[in-house]
Amino acid sequence: MANQEYSADEITQFIKKYYKAAIIIVVLLVVGFGSFFQIGTEEEGVVTRFGKHVRTVTPGLKMKIPFMEKVYKVPVERQKKQEFGFRTQQAGVRTQYSRTGSVTEDEAIMLTGDLNLANVQWVVQYRVSDPYNYLFKVRNPDNTLRDLSEAITRQIVGDRTVNEVLTVGRAEIASEVKVLLQEMSREYSLGIEIAQVVLQDINPPESVKQAFNAVNEAQQERETLINEAKSEYNKVIPRARGQAQETIQKAEGYATQRVNNAQGEVARFNALYDEYIKAPEVTKKRIYLETLQEVLPKLGDKIITSEDGNNMIPLLKKELN
Repeated sequence: MANQEYSADEITQFIKKYYKAAIIIVVLLVVGFGSFFQIGTEEEGVVTRFGKHVRTVTPGLKMKIPFMEKVYKVPVERQKKQEFGFRTQQAGVRTQYSRTGSVTEDEAIMLTGDLNLANVQWVVQYRVSDPYNYLFKVRNPDNTLRDLSEAITRQIVGDRTVNEVLTVGRAEIASEVKVLLQEMSREYSLGIEIAQVVLQDINPPESVKQAFNAVNEAQQERETLINEAKSEYNKVIPRARGQAQETIQKAEGYATQRVNNAQGEVARFNALYDEYIKAPEVTKKRIYLETLQEVLPKLGDKIITSEDGNNMIPLLKKELN
């Protein structure tokens, strides 16, 4: 087959013939590809027209006006986190952290309400709740949230003693930081929802750790001595009170007995006196005999003799009875 040669005029005519068609095809391709966009399952799309927000679209295949509208994809279902006082170097089964560096140390060192220092490490977990506010209301909302979190945590830690921060107050501090941080995020229109605030490690700074441990040991020893003293107090004081109560009851019983005996003696004396008034001689003799009957048995065996020693009469105790 012979080679067919084209003249310059023929080539020029061919280009002019298909030039407009090629341009139309290219324009159609650009418009077609520029009119469709895909929003992922974890995202929402914010569409602007000449810089003005016109709508927010949900996941799926969507359309827009090419060259006039622009789409910003925001991961609204993805949970983000900010770390303070440490950084995650490698996540996995055995996550590696870094706690050194001027940035992390400056974040972590805080002054407590009793003018002590504490090394506080915490994590803020959050997600984007309002894509429009997140994109357009605040410049760099993630950095703003970081500054707010650090300021709020320092404020709350500064209202508590170092013992509260290190021990029983950790859960309450985390809860208050979350509530106040969410309020400030709404007030600043960050478009962010706080999911969780977790306090990681809280320790005294390395420079004062030894002194702090010594103070804690002294406080623990103090508490131990106080508990031992209270235990001994609880043993001794109730026993002493019981003994005192027993002594008081014995004394009251003895006093009652003596009073009753005295009253009985008085009644007996009064009765005897009444009988004496009625029959003096008989009463005297009766008293005399009763007295002998009471006294003589206490003297043991007795021998009664006459003045010259004759006629000895043994008088035994059993015979007198």
